[in-house]
Amino acid sequence: MDSRIPRLRRKLARIPYTPDRSHSFGEERHRFRLGPRLPEARVDAFEVEHDVELPRAYRDFLIDLGGSGASPYYGLLPLEDCALFTMKPAVPGTRTRSFRRAHRYTRTGDLFLHVVEPGCTDLVLVGVTGPLTGRVIIGNVDGFWGPNVSSAPDFLSWYERWLDHMAAGRDNRALQLTSPRLHVPERR
Repeated sequence: MDSRIPRLRRKLARIPYTPDRSHSFGEERHRFRLGPRLPEARVDAFEVEHDVELPRAYRDFLIDLGGSGASPYYGLLPLEDCALFTMKPAVPGTRTRSFRRAHRYTRTGDLFLHVVEPGCTDLVLVGVTGPLTGRVIIGNVDGFWGPNVSSAPDFLSWYERWLDHMAAGRDNRALQLTSPRLHVPERR
């Protein structure tokens, strides 16, 4: 078990559900509670079925902390509802890139797993293969904005940063925990 897991469990337990607390909408769905932990065999079966290896920090979260529930937006998706995506090339003249659902036998490019439900056509993903493996990426299926790669080195760090900001009663736009419409593009 990752040594951060007990600390995350304690931090989450100290965050009471308060309606309309923040811009991290969707709290009313998960109420800052996690679903049951997943048996390792279930995670192994997902990896075999999809021919992937989940990043260690995300895998540890599912097995040792919880398999769904409390996270930014509407919450952490149950593993059976997670889908693989690839990133499409950038739209000419812009920095935006969209995502395409990847299917086991037709996938090309680096893979990303949709792990948190932000709503509409937005995605919160974890890199599964390629240079962004383990990193959290926030984007949009249609390429309306982003994608934004979190500065957190892995899922557990990203999650802990969210917990710290929620415990302090503030949001962090750098984490994209507010509405994606508030994302400020980088200066060129």
